[in-house]
Amino acid sequence: MEFLESLNQSLFLLINADPAASAWRIHAALLAANALILLLPGVMAAAWLWGNEAQRGLMLKALASIAVALGASYLCGVLWPHPRPFAVGLGHAFFPHRPTASFPSNHTIIIATFAFALILDRQRAAWGWLALAGAALVGTSRVYLGVHFPLDIAGGLLLAPVAAAITIPLWRRAGAPLTAAAQGLYRKALALPIARGWIRA
Repeated sequence: MEFLESLNQSLFLLINADPAASAWRIHAALLAANALILLLPGVMAAAWLWGNEAQRGLMLKALASIAVALGASYLCGVLWPHPRPFAVGLGHAFFPHRPTASFPSNHTIIIATFAFALILDRQRAAWGWLALAGAALVGTSRVYLGVHFPLDIAGGLLLAPVAAAITIPLWRRAGAPLTAAAQGLYRKALALPIARGWIRA
């Protein structure tokens, strides 16, 4: 365990930005670390509003997978409340962050779980691999900016496919009725824009 922690800290110090780093690199990393994840709800909403029933079911399955992943992340934080680098005086943090448990990275696990939900669906695998690359970029940026350790990112990337795989058998049983119920509510709540052709029924 001591060896793993030592490796974790050494890798962190290799990746973490120096205060002398150029402003454009810091700003680019901040954009990747904090803004890329905001694309995810937009992508999911677009797939629902203009997609077909299969795409809507996939988005709901991805959402369920993310819920499972975040549940696992919470348990990890409770059982092993590993501090963030700045909480132990290591490296340099380039934006303020609460000193919550570091492992695993929730930003990474959310995007990576969405990615694996698409990859395991197979028909959307190419988009899933693209999303997974985005998850790795977000995670690496958060290490670069000093708010996560490398193993936090690795943990998120490893837990994500497990969460997506756990959800599959559950979704086979409950997915169709849940999707039908959600579509029914959606069609009632947004009947006017559907009737005008702005979004898909």
